[in-house]
Amino acid sequence: MKIKASVPVLLGAVTAALLAVGCAHTAHQHSSFRQLYNGQNLDGWCYSATEQFNGRKEASDGRYTAQRHALVVNDYAPSKGPHLRQLWTIEEFPGDFELRLEFRARVNADSGIFLRKPQLQCRDYLVAGPYKDLKKYRPQDWNEIVVVVRNNVAHCTCNGEVLEAALQLPPTGPIGLEADRGQMEYRHIRIRKLD
Repeated sequence: MKIKASVPVLLGAVTAALLAVGCAHTAHQHSSFRQLYNGQNLDGWCYSATEQFNGRKEASDGRYTAQRHALVVNDYAPSKGPHLRQLWTIEEFPGDFELRLEFRARVNADSGIFLRKPQLQCRDYLVAGPYKDLKKYRPQDWNEIVVVVRNNVAHCTCNGEVLEAALQLPPTGPIGLEADRGQMEYRHIRIRKLD
């Protein structure tokens, strides 16, 4: 009787220990990511080396703003500057890395994510393309982009579906966001080095 009673207790303890190890491992994986957007202002972002936005909530022409824990790409206003704008990280990212971010696009919005200069289109995909056949894309809702760079080649997905299987990149460069058409929101922009 005592042996039978202790087996469930032992199994419960082993299960709890395994869950604790799994949770610790998951927490460690997520903790290795570093935030590129702090959720409050445009620290670490710029238009150029001479036009940086540290401590500011808005870019000089108002195309990018820090709002509600999202980096917002605002629609074009002719009175405020060029139609196409690129916001860059001040920092460059050589070597292998994983970039994750979430985005929400208004209807027919057009933006992009620059990976050391080459662009991955980030849009209201089902309307604006080019990836109109995505099954898991959620219009006007939050979607996740994952970019894994190894040996200067990027594998890019949206909600687990492949956007680009082998996008060629230069050896180093910044991460950027494009302002073109409509409003886009980006949040949880984070990066980690890969071994």
